[in-house]
Amino acid sequence: MLYKIRNYQDKLDLKDTLVAIKFLKDNFENLLSEKLNLKRVSAPLFVIKKTGLNDDLNGYERAIDFNVSFLSDKVEIVQSLAKWKRYALKKYDFNLYEGIYSDMNAIRKDEIVDNIHSIYVDQWDWEKIITREDRNLNYLFSVVNDIYDVLKNIEKLVNKKYPILTNKLPDKISFISSKELYDLYPNLNSKQREYEYLKKHRAAFIYQIGYKLDDNLPHDGRAADYDDWNLNGDILVFDDVLDSQLELSSMGIRVDRDALIKQSEIKNELRKLTSPYAMDVINEKLPFTIGGGIGQSRICLFFLEKLHVGQVQSSIWPKEDIEKLLKNNIKLL
Repeated sequence: MLYKIRNYQDKLDLKDTLVAIKFLKDNFENLLSEKLNLKRVSAPLFVIKKTGLNDDLNGYERAIDFNVSFLSDKVEIVQSLAKWKRYALKKYDFNLYEGIYSDMNAIRKDEIVDNIHSIYVDQWDWEKIITREDRNLNYLFSVVNDIYDVLKNIEKLVNKKYPILTNKLPDKISFISSKELYDLYPNLNSKQREYEYLKKHRAAFIYQIGYKLDDNLPHDGRAADYDDWNLNGDILVFDDVLDSQLELSSMGIRVDRDALIKQSEIKNELRKLTSPYAMDVINEKLPFTIGGGIGQSRICLFFLEKLHVGQVQSSIWPKEDIEKLLKNNIKLL
């Protein structure tokens, strides 16, 4: 379902948009890798199913699986690289406070598409090694502030190159837990709470997502086996073009043994604890890490002031959506 089209005027034509996308992505990668001390690595498009490396997301999205000629086990197209990255950091012998990032491309066939959701997912997946003692909110918040600095800097670069675009980000990002947000707006659902808070604060990190709140619902769904629900969160901004909050990044400090077991019990997913990945976490064979994903198309959508994610990525859309957008002179890639 499309967001309402309210007298939208595209500020960049199609050719300028294509140039701007590359300019934005190239500069964002460079700024992010420098700020967080990350090295770019090649990432898999698919993993062997039984390893437990794929991301179950909210638990209902079905990964695309298939057979290959030389394996008896099925392989799956990745839904995110959250767990694979911890293996990579160990395998590639990275040191403390060093990290990696990669282009993650995925297909989420169960996604309900609209202005900001696509069945094609493209994001920067990043991960870095930390200590056991870094597993706290203060360290998490410091990394969020680093990422927000990158967002502020990319806004300056893009707006300097394209002066027709406007400044959208506040000087600082606001921090609020999902419980605090619930207490502010107890009569609203989670998305309505986000809208009201982001409308006022413009940029926020909503943290501690996964555990149930006083309405017996979590703020949002979270897999049990990669983020520690006490040490995770989402970076959101307010998008005036869409008149909506917009999630740019989901991130967190990763599970240790205790968090993995506790969260798996809560979600009734103890079967996952027998996977090679889970056993390596339980036996502390993987490094302690922090990581996340930053939506490439979402970043471009926001900073280039687009109405639909199809203006900055090539995907497949419902025919009626394409026709409606064309009637309003909005061209999709």
